[in-house]
Amino acid sequence: MYVRLNLATNPLLSHRRFLAGSAAVGALGLLMLLGLGWRAYNLRKAEEDLRARRNKIEKEMTSVGEERKQLELYFAQQEAAGMQDHAKFVVGVLQARAINWTQMFMDLERVLPPGVRVVHIEPKLEKGIVSVHFVVGATNQEAKLKLLKSFENSGSFSQVKLLSDREATQPGADPLTVEFVVEYPNT
Repeated sequence: MYVRLNLATNPLLSHRRFLAGSAAVGALGLLMLLGLGWRAYNLRKAEEDLRARRNKIEKEMTSVGEERKQLELYFAQQEAAGMQDHAKFVVGVLQARAINWTQMFMDLERVLPPGVRVVHIEPKLEKGIVSVHFVVGATNQEAKLKLLKSFENSGSFSQVKLLSDREATQPGADPLTVEFVVEYPNT
């Protein structure tokens, strides 16, 4: 019968805990490496897709730019320039007809206070909103203030922007000339 005895001066050290801890840390590191590798692979694929889409868009932009240059050259010719002026005129007429003038003047009649008269009206249709530029003559400051308040409180007109306010320098003209812009719904 044999008995194992440690006759060394230092006791026998077991490295099992160190080896188990090292194996666990190594396994965790391997899992993290696999996860980061998978993430890097997915990011690289997404970046390739993004580059492909960007290249496609750049090609489309280049072709559209070339087409635009060709159209600009065509419209720069004398014959096309006349057609372009005619088209602008037709669009202007159609836009002027798109504004409901009768309704606008009925709303304007309700809004104008006494002592105020309209000198100039210039509507512009932009993106479905009618922007109306007014030049109005007023008898005094009180009439001017009533005018601006009535436009602000009106249900028909909105976004009142005062452009200028001048006193008359010529005899026989309105004592005050008020210039402002409002928005009118295009119905």
